[in-house]
Amino acid sequence: MDERAPSRRYEVDVKTLEMLVCPLTKTRLVLSADRTELISVAAHLAFPIRAGVPMLVLDEARNVEPDEMKVQFPPMA
Repeated sequence: MDERAPSRRYEVDVKTLEMLVCPLTKTRLVLSADRTELISVAAHLAFPIRAGVPMLVLDEARNVEPDEMKVQFPPMA
């Protein structure tokens, strides 16, 4: 089993995710494809989810490179 894969026990509820916003831009966050981070497209930041708890603190966030953003969120046609 992949150690980075989230356990069902620790998954964040979808309704909860809909209420969360980026602490910097106050815009909606998007769940990453591997479900381990919440991404602020506006701020180019990724906030980790640890044991089902989103770490929405700027000190915990990592910068998301523009190339990575294109892969995660391809431009709309």
